[in-house]
Amino acid sequence: MDNITAIKQDIRRLMIENLMLPISPEEIRDDQPLFGPGSLGLDSVDALQLVVALDKTYGLKIADPEAARQILESVTTITAAVAKHQESASGKP
Repeated sequence: MDNITAIKQDIRRLMIENLMLPISPEEIRDDQPLFGPGSLGLDSVDALQLVVALDKTYGLKIADPEAARQILESVTTITAAVAKHQESASGKP
């Protein structure tokens, strides 16, 4: 399993645990919108909890609401942000 796949699984678990979603991690598709029409149905409180959980778990700080909107779009976008953060934190190009 590569790093990206592992991060996606971790993020799904993190979402289920922190947001107490009544579904299994496998039910969340990578590209499924988390907010808005046709989405997982998360709200602004969920977004805040997710930002805190990502900071606690990965040290990923999301201060800007516009950045948060882009990062918290789907499991794929969150994974990309976490992977990028881990790369910059480890000093790898």
